Amino acid sequence: MRTSLNVPEDTLEEFDRTWKAEGLDSRSRALREAIQEYVESHHRLERASGTVVASVVFDYEHAEVIEELHDVQHDFQGVIDTTSHVHHGGWCLETVFCRGSAAQIRELVYRLKNFDAVGRVSVTLLRADTESGHGG
Repeated sequence: MRTSLNVPEDTLEEFDRTWKAEGLDSRSRALREAIQEYVESHHRLERASGTVVASVVFDYEHAEVIEELHDVQHDFQGVIDTTSHVHHGGWCLETVFCRGSAAQIRELVYRLKNFDAVGRVSVTLLRADTESGHGG
């Protein structure tokens, strides 16, 4: 299937340098792999159940979204144990350490991903009770 998407030029240039450095055959191949990794990450988060201990790392444009992010963090103060925050110019990098139900952690992650001024959200499940009974 063919599709088109809008990608900032500097991001596309970096993506092209990356897949070429890895020796992949084409941008299409690299995009298929990137999409597959995204889907696998989503499914891992969706399969988690019970109590989850996780770190959620995200970057954002400070001036654009700080008030809204504070509101989200207050909404989830029952699952957020602590945060670590650093400024890099107009951008910030934040790590939120959480413990709570998998459903609450998923909701937090999806709320953070819903801001245009948030660049990336990465989740590491440090411990999860999954349907198969194995830890993550």
